[in-house]
Amino acid sequence: MDEQGAIQVENAPVLEGLKERLALAEEVGREAAALAFDYFERRESLLVETKRDMHDVVSIADREVETLIRQKMRAAFPDDGFLGEEFGLEAGSSSFTWVVDPIDGTNPFVNGMPNWCVSIGLIEGGKPALGVIVSPCLRETYVSARGLGATLNGRRLAIDPARTIRNGITGLGSNSHVTPDFAADMVRDLLTAGGSFFRNGSGALMLAYVAAGRLVGYYEPVMHAWDCMAAYSLITEAGGWHMPFPTEPERITRGALVIAAGPGAKDDLVRLAGAEAAVQTFG
Repeated sequence: MDEQGAIQVENAPVLEGLKERLALAEEVGREAAALAFDYFERRESLLVETKRDMHDVVSIADREVETLIRQKMRAAFPDDGFLGEEFGLEAGSSSFTWVVDPIDGTNPFVNGMPNWCVSIGLIEGGKPALGVIVSPCLRETYVSARGLGATLNGRRLAIDPARTIRNGITGLGSNSHVTPDFAADMVRDLLTAGGSFFRNGSGALMLAYVAAGRLVGYYEPVMHAWDCMAAYSLITEAGGWHMPFPTEPERITRGALVIAAGPGAKDDLVRLAGAEAAVQTFG
């Protein structure tokens, strides 16, 4: 590994083309994070618009960062598909599709909090193939690729299987797709089971924290692919588990249940989410 956290893939059993895409994702992730941070430093001048509700916001920063990432990926790999939160899905002819959230945690971003990140994921064969998550305010870069492990600022990540919802912290997410009563039940059920919860406004970062061992798991009833795909690669490569996400072209743009956890927290979180049947069906 290099000093910036890059995973060296020479002579590693990777899919053809993954090495070049990993190098590009790290380079573009750093460049995109620098652009986003520049906007963050002058956020008072940003025009902020609402989407679904007053807490679902977007700014020119989100759009410019996604445009940068999309252009870089398209120039290097014109046959790849691309799904971004702001501009949607462009189908490709290769087996690869980039899945990108230019600024995950826009609400914290526009309110001057550090809990946001640039998330660049790649799927191949319908499954996460690599993930790069850059948190410029926290000076953290997460990197992973299929079969190659996961790192945080160059340090190898490995989830402790002894951590459970009772001796660790669980991340919870909620949005306007979830009723207030359901969100309250999520918190109540976790606390009743002996757990404690954490929420910082960025699902991608909280999922990355699962890979880093800071959280034992994460649960959000409805989440989008651009929020979770990069982190799913991180979690898998760090030894964790995640609920499979529907990646068929007609479904990948819709929200889905997200559960991710280390081995010691998986069963409890699946049970709390009432997702036993879904896990038996999908993995």
